[in-house]
Amino acid sequence: MPFPGGLWWLLCCRQGFTLLRRDYGDADREADGEEEEEEASFELRTQGDQGSLEVSLSQPTRRSSGSERSLLVAEEMRSLIVEKGPEPVEDDPDALIKGWLQREVRGGVKTPWIRPRKYWFVLTPDSLDYYSSNEKGARRLGSLVLTSLCSVLWPDKQTFKETGYWSVTVFGRKHCYRLYTERLKEAVRWVCAVQKVIDSKAPVQTPTQLLMRDVEEHCGSPEVLEQIYRCNPILRYTSSPLYAPLLPFPYGSLDQSAPGPRSYTALRDEAVKLFNSLQQLESERDPVPLMQGILQTCLDLPPLVDEIYCQLVKQTTEPPAPGGQGDLHYWQLLTCMSCTFLPSPPVLRFLRFHLDRTESRFPASEMAEYACFIREALGKTKGRECVPSLEEILVLMRRQEMICTVHCPGAPACSVAISSHTTAQEVAQELVSRLGLSQSPNLFALYEQSRRREHPVGSTTLLADVLTSLAGEQREQDPPCRLCFKHYGFLDTDNVPRDSLEFALLFEQAHEMVLRGYVPTSEETLQTLAALRLQSLNSDFSTHAPFPRLEELFPPQVLHARLPRPRPPPKCRGARLRVGLLAGGLWGQALAKQRAERDQRLRGRLREEGASTMAAILEKWKLLQGMGRPEAMAAYVALVREWPGFGSTLFDVDVRGSPVGAAPQRLWLSIGAKAVSLYKPGEPEPLDTFCYGRISSFGASDSSTFRISLGDRDLLFETSQVEEIVQLLNTYLASAAARQPPLSLEPAPSPAAGPWQHQPPVGSFHSQPGARCGHAGCS
Repeated sequence: MPFPGGLWWLLCCRQGFTLLRRDYGDADREADGEEEEEEASFELRTQGDQGSLEVSLSQPTRRSSGSERSLLVAEEMRSLIVEKGPEPVEDDPDALIKGWLQREVRGGVKTPWIRPRKYWFVLTPDSLDYYSSNEKGARRLGSLVLTSLCSVLWPDKQTFKETGYWSVTVFGRKHCYRLYTERLKEAVRWVCAVQKVIDSKAPVQTPTQLLMRDVEEHCGSPEVLEQIYRCNPILRYTSSPLYAPLLPFPYGSLDQSAPGPRSYTALRDEAVKLFNSLQQLESERDPVPLMQGILQTCLDLPPLVDEIYCQLVKQTTEPPAPGGQGDLHYWQLLTCMSCTFLPSPPVLRFLRFHLDRTESRFPASEMAEYACFIREALGKTKGRECVPSLEEILVLMRRQEMICTVHCPGAPACSVAISSHTTAQEVAQELVSRLGLSQSPNLFALYEQSRRREHPVGSTTLLADVLTSLAGEQREQDPPCRLCFKHYGFLDTDNVPRDSLEFALLFEQAHEMVLRGYVPTSEETLQTLAALRLQSLNSDFSTHAPFPRLEELFPPQVLHARLPRPRPPPKCRGARLRVGLLAGGLWGQALAKQRAERDQRLRGRLREEGASTMAAILEKWKLLQGMGRPEAMAAYVALVREWPGFGSTLFDVDVRGSPVGAAPQRLWLSIGAKAVSLYKPGEPEPLDTFCYGRISSFGASDSSTFRISLGDRDLLFETSQVEEIVQLLNTYLASAAARQPPLSLEPAPSPAAGPWQHQPPVGSFHSQPGARCGHAGCS
């Protein structure tokens, strides 16, 4: 049988891809007690002008002394420098740009007593060299070889303000040149020239990348694969530290997009630090916090995701104790990674091969079960906004699902089993089916609800991310934040059966609008609504019935409006000066005492107003004797429905260009199923109404400005809820289009999936010829 050519090549050459021990720290220990051999060095070099890459390999040698090691390092560094002939500096034909620059030495340019030295710099297609002078035969003092991994920083204005120099920083493999010039134009010229040389270089590939490609090419040859893994320790588990990343990263480049509270160094250094953290997992009794820290680093620095995947594959390949505690910690972190980040296609293919290899080598083992779980997770992962919480990590370590509690107003809370890939749309659809709301024409969604705010959860938002953010807010708020299931779009509120669960949801949502002050009506009506609320909760009046707080029955802002307004500060400059002097002098304590007494009087007045209001509510409650809970709920909804804006969603906006002239700046923007209206806060009638037939387009002008186009004019509204307004309008647009009959023989568009359907940030309404809007406010 002829010896396979591919196997012969691997036996002869692949040993050279095992790297220097100082770079990757993977010494191949022999079982018979022989001395360890230092791994071969690896470097890539550009040859001539062709741009081809030559792989320079050196065979393994015995462990050498310190002096011999230093000699080898010096020889390697000299091999990186392209030697040039003795021709004059001025006559160098390869020079792209040359000139005088100052280089930072010792104390640096910021140290006034150590001035930067001036050198003659020459940029060639292969390196950046500097000489003692520009004369013929000048001695070359140093050279920085340029590869695709080098990087250059643009001049910094802050450095110029501090030093008076424009800086040019070039990062190489082992050196960093910090150059300075007094002219910005010259600094920009050097930066552009160096960057152009770097961009012209062929991409550098590490041994791990080359071996990943070989594994993919020989995946059908078990003998070749085993030889690859046996001859290349870089692919196998190691207990030694890692001194260089497995994948290529730019020299000296910093990730500027990382969040402020976390400080990071160069990506190469962070990759090495992460490997040290991985090795700590083996002996950790509680690895969950360390796992979360590694995941957070990957979220802050996305280029490190592939590196961590490669490191985890390395540490789970031929470990000393397969299935042991340390090995399982690696698999558990790999499970969390697969549910949080998706690697690049080459790394994903290598990871899938590793999972298949593990399942075939260790069938029916704990590692095989993790491999199967990871493979399924990789098919669903699309990226996360937050790292998994500590609770989610514990669940993933056991390969189980999480339990999510969703509160339904007027109904018991629902528990839903979710995974790391479950979206808000899937949970909302499950609740619609479980609660028997499938036949309702109205739309439902999940909401994040707290005392301060409430907003719908996007359709494609992962519920695991929502739970993580809510868990962080729960530590700071009382009562804690929660998930709620509520109406999102009101398409038909008149035909909801009174004995249905949907009517209970509608009743609770109407009561929330009343408490927030979004139902402008008289105080008499608000007291009647509070009495009906008590009747629906406790039936007939009784002194022993549980009594809710007043702010749970009556809008508190109405009580605050009765209090006298504090006097404005004096406008006279002299009066303000006298008040300031008194506040900071001997009379400061007296003024503070006066303010405390005034606040105490206001609180007393507020208690009096609350007591009188509660007494009026109780009197009205006594008049509802004998009314059942369904009748009380129906009467409550009927009173709220008298307001023309019932069934719409209100947003607080500031008008930049108002169509009604002297309208106030702060308005309510009402988004309904048929029209958009503008209300003055507290007024029952709208200032203006625009049916969808009059709106030509709408969208977000910027992150805080919402725009509506009405033919020849645009309305601009400043609000922090631009995305919610656009999404709600798009939902109503999609619902209206689904109800319209098709205009041709082509298939009609499928009905909208609800408020979760993703829509573009800008939309438009187009009315059919002859169609009229049925809204009463549109002519």
